[in-house]
Parts: sequence; C-alpha cells; structure tokens
Amino acid sequence: MKAKIAITGDYMTLGQVLKEVNVISSGGQAKWYLAENTVLVDGEIENRRGRKLYPGMMVEIPDEGTFFMAQAQEKDNAPE
Repeated sequence: MKAKIAITGDYMTLGQVLKEVNVISSGGQAKWYLAENTVLVDGEIENRRGRKLYPGMMVEIPDEGTFFMAQAQEKDNAPE
C-alpha cells in the first residue's frame, strides 16, 4: 500500500507517523516497535522515534506499506 501523510507543521516525528498509520496505539510504544521491527526512512534503516520527517521523505514499514510525507494544503477560509 502506498499512501500520503499530510504534515501540518514543519515536520512530523517517526513516532507520530507510526501512530498515524495505526501501527502502534500510543506514542510510548514507538521505541519498542522500532527496536523489534525494521522501518526504512528514505531507504535507510531508522530506529529513532524522534526522527524528524519532512515533506518529500518516504517511510517504508514492512507489512504495512510505503508512506510519502507531504505538506498539508492550507485552506483559505478568510472572509473577504
């Protein structure tokens, strides 16, 4: 499965991504998950839950999918 994950701020951490895609149920599980499973960031093994992910980066989680980080589109709802 390939999917996009929208980043609303400047970046998102790897732990937040794992929670976003429902691989873990709480942020506290990220360290354990990364110690027991292989996760690739831009093709390289990553085990730091605090790894900052920016738009354009790719996260591969075996048996879960490939996720592309993208900047969230801001909605212009300002009254005229």
